[in-house]
Amino acid sequence: MFMIKVNIKEASSHLSRYVDGLRDGDSILLCKRNQPVAEIRPVSTLSGEPRPIGLGKDVFQVPDSFFEELPDDVVAMFNGE
Repeated sequence: MFMIKVNIKEASSHLSRYVDGLRDGDSILLCKRNQPVAEIRPVSTLSGEPRPIGLGKDVFQVPDSFFEELPDDVVAMFNGE
């Protein structure tokens, strides 16, 4: 595991170089005036395998109320009223 601490100005000039060097478990700590403000970590890679259907079977059930009409005030909010 490796963490790089870099100020935003430096990171903006060489961000691609820093990101290209990231490995699993590594991170880049972005700082503003030497105070940490954000962290950049690599995204875990997907397996490439299709997800199996029915993972939530018997774990979650859609309640009958899901299919009922929404109240008028909620519909109005969706319409920006």
